[in-house]
This record gives sequence, structure tokens and C-alpha cells, in this order.
Amino acid sequence: MGRPLITRQGQQQLQEDLNRLRRVELPANVKAIEEARAHGDLSENAEYHAAKERNAIIMAKIAELENLLATVEVVDPLPQANGRVVFGCKATIYDPDGDLEISYQIVGAAESDAGCGRISMTSPIGQALLGREEGDEVRVVTPGGVRVLEIVSVE
Repeated sequence: MGRPLITRQGQQQLQEDLNRLRRVELPANVKAIEEARAHGDLSENAEYHAAKERNAIIMAKIAELENLLATVEVVDPLPQANGRVVFGCKATIYDPDGDLEISYQIVGAAESDAGCGRISMTSPIGQALLGREEGDEVRVVTPGGVRVLEIVSVE
């Protein structure tokens, strides 16, 4: 399998998250461990154990982000998609079942966040949209059944 794809914006966001973990959350948690340690007996100190557990979570997240940033391939979106859905573009689709338009940016799995309008190119909707053009109707097989969506515009 190839290297995971990511947009330049996604790479910058991951780097900001990593910097925040290293410079803000980790030092704050180290301070919390020191304060909890000062309360005495560590064997029955819930604050100490919670802070140590939080430290392990932060360190694991730092390692995950470092590994991800070391392995991703940054792909700049094409300057013009010419109405075709490609990696990095923003596609506005019409869902007749819900009678609403939704805009999604097609991104890699590492930066996908449907709540923020970014869907993975490997998701069912992402796969159905890739390579299609404005005006096309696409059938998407989802866990809830088949959905028919229309591509309104591509930016």
C-alpha cells in the first residue's frame, strides 16, 4: 500500500496539533504530575495516577503524529479541477432524500472530519465522487442503503 495522502493544509494542521501537544499539553501535564506527587503517598493518590495516565495518552498521540507526518505524502490540489472531482477539491452535492446541499472537501484519511466538511477519498461517498463531474448523479452504497446524490459544483 502507498503512502497516505494529505493536503498541505492537513499537514499544517497535524504539525500544529503536534506542536500544541509538545509545548502546551505535555508541560502542563508534567506540572500536574509534580503537584500530585507533592500530595504525599503515591499508592493511593488518584490525581497522580490520572496525571500519569494522561501523560501516557499525550506521549502516544505525539508518537502517532510524528509517525504520520513522517510517512504522509503531501499532495497539492490541482489548480483547476475542470469540473471533475479530484483529491483536494471541494464538491457540493445535492441529496434529494434530505433535500439539502452539502459541501465536502475530498482529503486523505488522516485529515478527514465529516463534521468539518472533509471526507476521506476512501469513504463510500469519497470513492463514488472521485473522477465524476458537475451534473453527474452518483449512487453511493452506505450502511443505510443506496443513496443517489447529484454533483452540483466542483471547486
